[in-house]
Amino acid sequence: MQKDAYSLILEAIEGGTYRPGDRLVESELAERLGVSRTPVREALQRLETQSMLTRDGRSLIVASLDHNQLAELYVVRAELEGLAARLAAKHATEEEIRVLQDMIEEDRAHLGDPDALSRANRRFHKQIHLASHNRYLVQQLGLVHRSMALLATTSLAAEGRGETALAEHEAIVTAIARGDEAAAQNALRAHISKAFETRLKLDAASLRRAES
Repeated sequence: MQKDAYSLILEAIEGGTYRPGDRLVESELAERLGVSRTPVREALQRLETQSMLTRDGRSLIVASLDHNQLAELYVVRAELEGLAARLAAKHATEEEIRVLQDMIEEDRAHLGDPDALSRANRRFHKQIHLASHNRYLVQQLGLVHRSMALLATTSLAAEGRGETALAEHEAIVTAIARGDEAAAQNALRAHISKAFETRLKLDAASLRRAES
């Protein structure tokens, strides 16, 4: 199925082709996507309405999240993802659990490559969302993860975080496989909390370097 301009631009933001602060030019996007300017203009207006883009004078740029927005996003993410893990422990099929287990093993090959590990991480979390078998929760988590694309860096870039994150993933899947709803929920919430702590440390280190 041919994707529309909105989906293509959103995928480019989520994939890191366009990062926070990058300017999006209607004519350049139309040429790059091979479409007319009208659907691009409509897509940009839609993304602006969804706070994925913001105004810088007359230009549209990819939005970024300030400290308060980041904290609020992680609070919501921890609660919703925790619920997804809890429901996955109750409803996940044997095949879905095998897929999660295989993902962990495959993702070990990406250690040392933060960008690849970040993409793998998104796929892993998406699989847990689907294993919850709750369409409305999946929809809301899709909105949350779309906002995660507005983060300039991944917490998986921190030294040692990749190995730790995979161990946390393993604990989550083990709880889901056991059908332990509370353990699965707590493990995923703790995982998101650790990711947030790591991100704050990365941002603080980046700020210190900028000031020095």
